[in-house]
Amino acid sequence: MSRIEYIVPELFGDIENLVALQTTRRGGISPAPFDGLNLGRNTADNLTNIEENTLKLCGLLGIKPDQLAGSDQVHGTEILHAISPGFFSGYDALVTNEKDIFLCVFTADCYPVLLCDTKTMTVAAIHSGWKGAAGGIVTKTVLFMQERFGTDPRNLLAWIGTGIAQSAYEVDAAVAEAFDSEHLAPSLRQTRKFNLDLAGANRRQLLDAGIPPSRIECSAFCSSADAGLFYSYRRDAGITGRMASIIGVTTRRSLQDQGQ
Repeated sequence: MSRIEYIVPELFGDIENLVALQTTRRGGISPAPFDGLNLGRNTADNLTNIEENTLKLCGLLGIKPDQLAGSDQVHGTEILHAISPGFFSGYDALVTNEKDIFLCVFTADCYPVLLCDTKTMTVAAIHSGWKGAAGGIVTKTVLFMQERFGTDPRNLLAWIGTGIAQSAYEVDAAVAEAFDSEHLAPSLRQTRKFNLDLAGANRRQLLDAGIPPSRIECSAFCSSADAGLFYSYRRDAGITGRMASIIGVTTRRSLQDQGQ
């Protein structure tokens, strides 16, 4: 088993007691085709492997699996105010202002978006595929934070994690119609097909919600192109694992410097 590797957003680096990261596929015990650190319960991998991977990751982060809060994502726009850890149903975004609850979203081409209000220390984890982005899930989550916790968008830091890049993400005309032209490019391979910039669509929602450009960071990786680092549902024809993106405020900061 290789060493577990994960990505820590630079944007969050100076915030004391904040745990924020996206896992890669490196490390873990899952066999092929999930080989590595598969954390997705909705895969055909053995649940025992997923639980062991989760335990190893949490041990590295200095947190416990029973402090995680996640959901069986449905590509919708429902938002959970997480007041306790657990695994919930039907939500694609989770928000909390409680310490020692670590919000999780799971991806393998869709985009994770992590938010932190640096004044109230309210945090959010968002799962945004094309359906979520078309439904404005990022916009709705920022509004939820404003209404529920008094968040000023100017105090938010936002990280758009690794998903499928525009060059690898070809969609049909029906999907393309849900997005502004600024996020579309005609496919070079097929007529009536388009390449969708899903990261850009999510970034546009962050900007329109009032978050300053200087407080938004985007991952430079592509889940499809960087096969040695990431799972990709499209590249692997649906038979693949899931990365986790995690954010939360800990009362006992012990995140070890073992990520990438």
